Amino acid sequence: MSLIDPDTNIESGAGLQPKPTSPIKRVVVGVVSDKLGLVGVIICAIMVLAAIFAPWIAPQNPYDLAQLDIMDNRMPPGEVSFSGVTYLLGTDDQGRDLFSAILYGLRTSLFVGISSAAIALVIGASVGIFSAFFGGRTDAFLMRIVDIQLSFPPILIALILLAILGQGVDKIVIALVVTQWAYYARTIRGSALVERRRSYVDAARCLALPTHRVMFNHILPNCLPPLIVVATMRVAYAISLEATLSFLGIGLPVTEPSLGLLISNGFAYMLSGDYWISVFPGLALLLLIVGINLVGDTLRDVLNPRMQK
Repeated sequence: MSLIDPDTNIESGAGLQPKPTSPIKRVVVGVVSDKLGLVGVIICAIMVLAAIFAPWIAPQNPYDLAQLDIMDNRMPPGEVSFSGVTYLLGTDDQGRDLFSAILYGLRTSLFVGISSAAIALVIGASVGIFSAFFGGRTDAFLMRIVDIQLSFPPILIALILLAILGQGVDKIVIALVVTQWAYYARTIRGSALVERRRSYVDAARCLALPTHRVMFNHILPNCLPPLIVVATMRVAYAISLEATLSFLGIGLPVTEPSLGLLISNGFAYMLSGDYWISVFPGLALLLLIVGINLVGDTLRDVLNPRMQK
């Protein structure tokens, strides 16, 4: 007859390691044990570190006109310039080193994607919890606003806002926040409706705790797992949407190019054989989005109670 260890919840003598009980430890172990999740973490870590240390890694500041030589424009990968500089990924039509431009473009894309997703998360989470906690007409009114927001294509809303606000990093962050906050509100409302009926919420009300404390100190922490998954996915979506807008020429200005604008700069030369101007920034953008999505898929499986054994 086998014995059950109550602390590890496994049979004694099975030789298995106890499952981690800490939520953070469980997430870390779950992501590392998943091969695709680990690949996504490695990709994201490399991309983030490359963006942070771009001024020290990049051989050239691509936005310093004093360092550019127009005679080095459209040089193929591995070509050596007259000054003896080797361009690993070639140069664009303005003579910028593409390797350096991609590193600096990663900084802009990651900043826009992460900052817009973070601001939209705060706004959407606040609206969703407020709507679920008070219910009634307040819930109906706020959710109708969310429904109207979700009924329009995000790119259409972003195009209208940028046409009004103009170009700039702050402008595109505002446009991305407006297009994303409703997703967070809808997600957290569903979880908050379930948590609102829990006994700990009734106990907090009996203790006459302030409403904001019940919502944000008690309900919100229990709604974080689905919110984290959605936030991860929305970061990738925000980066791709910003790249689309920059490719169309209405996102970021030329002085602050992202990966999307780098792709746009080389699009006109694709048919002339200068493929590298668009292909290499496009591969960097694709790799970044794939890495984030892999992490998001793994987090969805790890944080989903139905997937836990």
